[in-house]
Amino acid sequence: MATRRVPVHEWVSFEDPDEDRTWVFDVTFLTSSWTCIYGRGCQGVLTEPAPELVHGCCSYGAHFVDDDDVRRIERAAATLSDSQWQYRGRALKKGITRETRRGETVTRLVDGACIFLNRPGFPTGPGCALHQAALALGRRPLDLKPEVCWQLPLRREDQVADDGHVTSTVGQWDRRHWGAGGQEFAWWCTESDQAFVGTRPVYEEMADELAEMTGGKVHRLLRAYLEDRTQRVREPLPHPAVRRRERHEQGRSLPGSDAG
Repeated sequence: MATRRVPVHEWVSFEDPDEDRTWVFDVTFLTSSWTCIYGRGCQGVLTEPAPELVHGCCSYGAHFVDDDDVRRIERAAATLSDSQWQYRGRALKKGITRETRRGETVTRLVDGACIFLNRPGFPTGPGCALHQAALALGRRPLDLKPEVCWQLPLRREDQVADDGHVTSTVGQWDRRHWGAGGQEFAWWCTESDQAFVGTRPVYEEMADELAEMTGGKVHRLLRAYLEDRTQRVREPLPHPAVRRRERHEQGRSLPGSDAG
């Protein structure tokens, strides 16, 4: 029976200085050059590549984590104007949320994507209206966006042991985290070398998000470790997507290959 190969990542763990909690971090992803390429080559998360739609990962709406998340986004939405938000009129009539068959609260969909997604041709350009509004105000996008949206492609998972000890793992969001439908995506950014073109490592690029997910003390421990590690480790373990690209490039450069 064939077994599924799991890409190799390097991990590090810290004990929380204030709680009965162990933190586990994906060093390989956090030190990688991944960056969001929304509107710059992102293929979207439909069953066929659709970069022309400029949906990014917004095709299915955002799943809210709790009632506080819903209320926070409802307050943010109330501050947007028609010139900032293409579907504000639709939201005023029907609201911004809907319930799934499983009883989950998600953002309403309009024309095949999240109600907050401004489409090509709108004066502000395509993109999340909440994200665009935050940038225009000089605020962090995470202050206005649903929790799952500002975290992507980071993911925190908490496991509670019988004795109450919590293990919190922070790593990349993979296809499997979307459920069965994730396997139908034609493209996913943490798998594609196209997205590993950033000029800064993820732990710097997403410093605000990491601090919000972990708290100030833990974030400072993590950052100090990663900065020190960057100085000490001359050849860090490349991300699996980058390793695939390197193997492909090496293959093309071998004698007899198609490389001119």
